[in-house]
Amino acid sequence: MGIIQKQGIKSSYFIFLGFLIGAVNLLVLFPMFFSKNDQGLVRAMIDIGATLSVFCTLGTLPVVYKFYPFYNHYLGNNKNELPFLTLLINLLGFGILLIIGWQNKEFIIRKLGKSPSLGHYFSYIYPYTFFLLLFYWLEAFAWGLHKGVMTNFLRETAIRVLTTILILLFGFHIIDLTQFIGLFSCIYLIPMLYLLYNLIQSKEWSIRNFNISSVTKRLKGRMISFALFVFAGQFFNLLARTNDTFMIVGLKGLSDASIFAIATYVSAILEIPQRSLTSISIPILAKSWKEKDFENIKNIYHKSVSNLLAIGLLLFGLIWLNIQNLVSFLNWISHKQGGGYDALVNLAFILGLAKLIDLATGVNAQIIGTSNYWKFDFFTNVLFVIVSIPLNYFLIKHYDLIGLAISNLIAYTLYNTVRFSFLYAKFNLQPYRWKHGLFLILSTGLMLLVHQIPAAENFVANIAIQSIIYATGFYLLTLWINPAPEILNYFKDFAAKQYGRLFKK
Repeated sequence: MGIIQKQGIKSSYFIFLGFLIGAVNLLVLFPMFFSKNDQGLVRAMIDIGATLSVFCTLGTLPVVYKFYPFYNHYLGNNKNELPFLTLLINLLGFGILLIIGWQNKEFIIRKLGKSPSLGHYFSYIYPYTFFLLLFYWLEAFAWGLHKGVMTNFLRETAIRVLTTILILLFGFHIIDLTQFIGLFSCIYLIPMLYLLYNLIQSKEWSIRNFNISSVTKRLKGRMISFALFVFAGQFFNLLARTNDTFMIVGLKGLSDASIFAIATYVSAILEIPQRSLTSISIPILAKSWKEKDFENIKNIYHKSVSNLLAIGLLLFGLIWLNIQNLVSFLNWISHKQGGGYDALVNLAFILGLAKLIDLATGVNAQIIGTSNYWKFDFFTNVLFVIVSIPLNYFLIKHYDLIGLAISNLIAYTLYNTVRFSFLYAKFNLQPYRWKHGLFLILSTGLMLLVHQIPAAENFVANIAIQSIIYATGFYLLTLWINPAPEILNYFKDFAAKQYGRLFKK
């Protein structure tokens, strides 16, 4: 995959590092210093802020992804007014949000009756939304300029380092909860300013061009139509992914939201390779569609499935085999809060399975979103919402948090089945080979086999034993079947380089 593979690996380093830091924050520091209620409060702020910030973009992000290559090709940096136009629209969207929020303040607080803390601190969501909005805006242009590695570092690693600092300030009583929430609401300010400075210094991006260009006049109809459809689709997609938090907060309270947040985060480890591929593949796919390079699109689709499935199975196995160890650790470290993390075992398994299904379909969303059939992206996201929201409500009412996890699994399965079927019917794209099926079956058998190993009394020793045995067996399985040659070759080269360095010494 050329540039995608090279930058994807670099991005994965930063994303994985961010996940490790985030794991320390969520699984150690938060339970150590914060109550479950306060942990749920922070989770609610993050999900609500993410949803509102996407609403405020009013469709500008997909326009930048798809049309920025055209602007650069025909206008260059000196006459490109797309940054200025999209900034104005983003600010307009945020202004609309403030008006709606101000007019419905009492209604919002009343609906949060089971989560009074969120009602008390709800105003802090607005600065969080604003700085995240500006970061999203700048990130879209950075992706178009192939700076996905840097944006992944800022979003996945830097943000979590800043969160660690804030948690420690609270834990050592330097700041109180109100000050923590206030500072956390501005956490995207520093990464946003750094990204703005980097783009300006690159000389490839400018916000000083105000005149409407011929490109905008010629493409405005297509851009508006594209923005409305894809924006609605992306917003519905995000709403489908975050409405579970809203429902838990409204129906169960912030303590349950904190439990579900941990299960979601643990399963989200599977998204590490997917996130890096997304940021790198979008501009490459957009360019391939523009140049009608269908073979490259087909190649990217096949290799994304192979690589993501292999990494996903490795991570899913490690999570499932060690989830009981994680529960033991959380109950131990949060003994002052009464433990109560046992529900994580089933939640993490079901949510992880949903993420694995999403990984196994590769970059299907990015292929559809950058093609001329981008409207289909809207319809599938609407389907996602139509299925997930009522299903979430029904299952959480009758089966609590486990019902919400099952709802996620059903929605992800249906969503990806429809997308795969569309790509196969429209473009005859079918990325799977017999190796994928064999690898899936044998990897599942390996997980079940390692799971039968008697558990050690010490959960730290248990983690080490099961992880090493599974990882070793998985590597041998990968070496035999070779479902993802790029990844295997990369690790062989990496091992050879490290061996060479040791030998020289």
